[in-house]
Amino acid sequence: MESWSNLAMVTSAVIYLLAVAAHAAEWAAARSRSLERAEVGELVLVGAPRPDESHLRVDQGESRPQDESGETRRVDQFGRMGIALTMIGALTHLMGVVLRGVAAERFPWGNMYEFVTSTLLFAVAIHLVLVLRCRMRWLGLPMTLLLSVGQGLAVTVFYVAVAPLVPALHSVWFVIHIVAAAISGAAFNLGAIASIVYLIRDRAERKDRVRGYVAKLPSLKALDKFAYWTHAFAFPLWTFTVAAGAVWADYAWGRFWGWDPKETWSLVTWVVYAAYLHARATAGWKGRRAAWLAVLGVVTFWFNFVGINLLVTGLHSYAGI
Repeated sequence: MESWSNLAMVTSAVIYLLAVAAHAAEWAAARSRSLERAEVGELVLVGAPRPDESHLRVDQGESRPQDESGETRRVDQFGRMGIALTMIGALTHLMGVVLRGVAAERFPWGNMYEFVTSTLLFAVAIHLVLVLRCRMRWLGLPMTLLLSVGQGLAVTVFYVAVAPLVPALHSVWFVIHIVAAAISGAAFNLGAIASIVYLIRDRAERKDRVRGYVAKLPSLKALDKFAYWTHAFAFPLWTFTVAAGAVWADYAWGRFWGWDPKETWSLVTWVVYAAYLHARATAGWKGRRAAWLAVLGVVTFWFNFVGINLLVTGLHSYAGI
């Protein structure tokens, strides 16, 4: 079972890389076209009625301009290919995680390799829901890039053989804490992707270079709202993650908080995202400043998730590498 799991994980990493190539080709194919700005993201997120622009719009999920050209069809074909490859990669990814759990005879979250692969599985699942139901195909390139890099590092650098859980992980809080962390982490990464895309579009608009695929991206207002909503969803879950971790720490080590490096950086991540939401709610921080703060937040999240395990020794050093 472990061998089959490893094969499925490696296969998913390769398929995600092919999906990156397909979405990159989608962006490249659109470079020569000066496409009208797509407002699909704004329509889905804001829900406000807009005038009929069907003769101008190139939707994220479907490309149906009034006079469809061969170039437009090619852009759309590359995008659909990227989505199909991402779906296949997600299925093999799911198979790898499930088989890992069967081989270990436990939930597959006992070390950093298993944490990373499981969190990326949650991320790709949310991504596919947004793409298929909300026509948010603009997420394709940055998300598949995250998946291919993360899964590639997992199978080449973070991999460890199946082993029993360390004694501190034998608790029901093991499941509760890790599931909450993985879901909130997936949402934080989606919010960071939207913020990075916002910065790309904002820079293009300030330089008056909104052309090619950048013109197909949702408006700055829609990207800003999507980033805010994903962070507003993830933050309470992350708060619960930190609280559940404190309860677990009391169960495992007899104290709720001990300033262990992992605990400290979990708090740092919480503070950054609390500052992001507080700044938006009270100081009116929107747009570029909020986007940069969201990027800082995801950097602290990944340093806590991976860097602490690799660079610092503590009670949470379960990386196994």
